[in-house]
Order: sequence, then structure tokens, then C-alpha cells
Amino acid sequence: MTPNASVASKHRATGLLLATTGAIAFSGKAIIVKLAYRHGVDAVTLIMYRMLFALPIFALMAWWASRGKAPLTQKDWLGIGGLGFSGYYLASFLDFAGLSYISASLERLILYLNPTLVLALAWLLYRRRAGRRQALGMLVSYAGVLLVFGHEVRLDGGDVALGALLVFLSALSYAYYLIFSGEMVQRLGSLRLVGLATTVACLLCIAQFALLRPLAAALVAPEVIWLSVLNATLCTALPVLLVMMAIERIGASTVSQVGMVGPMSTILMGVVILGEPFTLWVAAGTLLVIAGIFVFSRSAPAPPA
Repeated sequence: MTPNASVASKHRATGLLLATTGAIAFSGKAIIVKLAYRHGVDAVTLIMYRMLFALPIFALMAWWASRGKAPLTQKDWLGIGGLGFSGYYLASFLDFAGLSYISASLERLILYLNPTLVLALAWLLYRRRAGRRQALGMLVSYAGVLLVFGHEVRLDGGDVALGALLVFLSALSYAYYLIFSGEMVQRLGSLRLVGLATTVACLLCIAQFALLRPLAAALVAPEVIWLSVLNATLCTALPVLLVMMAIERIGASTVSQVGMVGPMSTILMGVVILGEPFTLWVAAGTLLVIAGIFVFSRSAPAPPA
């Protein structure tokens, strides 16, 4: 192996490791949220603590990425505010709320449908049609989610439908963010945009708590505080940085494929840490979702240069 080939191989290996670690760390969010709910905290308070602890990290990220860059215009701030509301505030809150009704496994499978929702929004907004293989991948993926959903409904009743709807709306809100963030990413850079948008989301979550809950609601079990610190760092800020570093090394397409480890790691952690049942229904549904997204991603058109 030539020196250049050796360096390229190590570069790719590092990228794959970063992408895998980021996917696993991000998938742990649902596990931490489910653990926190065991201590009697509600979604508004829990997400406030997560964003409160994440705020300094994202504010520092935004400052670092903005050094030496042109100041933001009023249009930029309006765009950042809208993307922060949709992609990080609303999507996160709906996800946290949904997790109080459904298993971590089903939550992760629903969120994993995000690429199909991006395509659906692109069709509604820009009339971009899906190819046959993309349509097939979508059908297989949704069949997998419906399989796990139907199994949970039989076990836990109608609240599962509400939880699944909330998480689906969370995925839809984040898909909206992805659709409309492309132009701003090109102008501001991904690190600067993510830092600013997540800072906006953190402030919105804190303001939501201040408006909807008395100050006494902030008195929670010590376990909730430590779980929120872990969620803000290990499962929120760290995955963002790891995935961005991985994209720089191996590209967004490869990182997306590596991200398929996410649902499997969530299910495994759900079984080991939360004691969630791992049934043939869950296994079959997970395989269908992953297979469908794999077909969908492989048949997606390449982005323009």
C-alpha cells in the first residue's frame, strides 16, 4: 500500500468511526428521556433542562463559527429563527412528548423515516417526483413502522397512537428544517447555522418552561438533572460535532448509510437498559425499516455539484 493510500484508508476509517459513534450517541437520547420520565418529570420541564445545559455549548459553537465572518442581515436572523423553531425546538419538544407514550424502539424507527418525509415535502412544495425504487423503499419502511406500531397498540392501547403521531410530527418538523436550510447552509456554513439555530431553540425551550410552568416545577429529582446533563452533552452536542467531522472525511452519503446503526443501537439499549421487550414483531419491523431506507437512499438522485 502506498503512503497516500494508507493515509486515505486511515482517513476513511476515522470517518467511519466518527459517524458510527455519533449515530450511537444520538440514538441514546430516547433512552435517557425514558429513564428521566421514571422520576415524574414532564416533557416541558425535561426539555428545558436539556436545552439549558446545551445552551453554552451551542452558543460557543455559534461564536466560534462566526469569527471573521460577515455580520448577519435581518433576513438571516429571520431564517435562523424559523429554522431553529422548526428543526430543533418544535421537533425536539414533539419527540420528548411522544416518548412518554411509546417505546424508544418505535420512536427511533419513526424518526428514521425522515428521508422519506423530506422527499414528500419536496414533492408537495416543488413537485419533485419519486422514482420507482424510492417509492418501493418508502413502502417497505412504512410497513415496518406499522408492524411495530400495531404490536405496541395491542400491548399498550390507544396512547401509543398519540405518541406515534407526536413523534411523526417531530420527524416532519425536522424534514421541513432540512428542506429550507440548504440555501442558508451554503451561505453561512453548517457549523455556524447549527450553532445559531440550536441556540434559538434552547432559548425557546427555556421561555416555554417560564411561561407554562411555575418556578417550583424546576425542583426535580437529582437523577433528572444528571440525565439532562448527559443528554445535552453526550446525546446532543457531541453527535452534532462527530457527524459533521465524519461528513468532512467520508461524505454525507456514506455517513447516512452508517447512520443505519442508530435504530439497532436504540433497540439494544432499550432492551438492556429499559427492559423493553425484543419480540419477533420488533425485529421484523426494524429489518423492514432499515431495508426500505437502504433501498430509498441508494436510489436517491445525486445532489447537483
